[in-house]
Amino acid sequence: MPRLFAVLALLAAPAAAPAQEPPVLVFLLSGQSNMVGHAKVSVMDYQATQPATRELWAPFRHGSAWVEREDVFVKFLDRKGKLTVGFGAPKAIGPELGFGQVVGDRYPQPVLLIKPVWGGKSLYRDFRPPSAGLPPREALDKMLAELKKRNPNATEADVKAPFGASYRAMLDEYRGTMKDLSTHFPTLAGRKTELGGFIWFQGWNDMISAEATAEYAANLGHLIRDVRKDLGDPKLPVVVGEMGVDGEKADGNVKRFKAAQAAGLDKAEFRGNAVLVKTDVHWDAEADAIFRKGWRENVEAWNRVGSDFPYHYLGSPRTLLGVGRSLGEAAVALRERKQ
Repeated sequence: MPRLFAVLALLAAPAAAPAQEPPVLVFLLSGQSNMVGHAKVSVMDYQATQPATRELWAPFRHGSAWVEREDVFVKFLDRKGKLTVGFGAPKAIGPELGFGQVVGDRYPQPVLLIKPVWGGKSLYRDFRPPSAGLPPREALDKMLAELKKRNPNATEADVKAPFGASYRAMLDEYRGTMKDLSTHFPTLAGRKTELGGFIWFQGWNDMISAEATAEYAANLGHLIRDVRKDLGDPKLPVVVGEMGVDGEKADGNVKRFKAAQAAGLDKAEFRGNAVLVKTDVHWDAEADAIFRKGWRENVEAWNRVGSDFPYHYLGSPRTLLGVGRSLGEAAVALRERKQ
């Protein structure tokens, strides 16, 4: 009889609620051309077959083909799909490949990388955050005078229009993707989402301008605060990729710009929730040597290691993969510290 009562009690007990699916983990990746990525897949095709580099690319291949990850998705402006090669410039990769590998391997739930990014943009002008305001009157007058040389009918409104335009477009792309998530990625329909971090990899256009470099530390602080405010998370993890062109021996403008980036994050409010990640450690010394020797005169050797100029990190897939992995590892560490 006691056994019968136990069975009846078990049958009468409410069924356990099904385990809730963890949210889709979303990362916002932005910046300029090196977040786009200019490392050609054709170089990777060669390296994937060579004993010295084959293991580097093995996680991304099945046999002789590049594979798509079933758990990591990418939205790069008008391109979208499962993470694989080719989500950089045409037939190229950017940091998203290595980044997606790290976060996809770390987390059990699906991961979405939203990449609103365009080449040739500055933080001083295009991505200028709202709280930074406009540059001083003197600077605007100088810009208008220069613009009038090309277009005598130019107005002050024409000068002001580009300021912050890419910042606003970045937010529009993020919000639009989230609003229409089920349309863009039907397999994610109905899933809750969590913004895991903001990843920023940019700098060249500010580095080549003394005025922009001088403002960079302040503008980087404004960027972090404004992104957090506009996305509704005051402690959103932020990862900034440090300028890495010319490697660890870089001097001149690159060195000065690195100092400006470091100063931007060297504030008590950012400790433990925003981090500057070195990318110079991933500079491809082999590609650099061939480029300096003369890539046109050594094109066969060059096509095995690089595919672009130094300001695009030599178009080295090894470099962009390493950069992406480092950014991903930093994002994971910050997110887990926040929880």
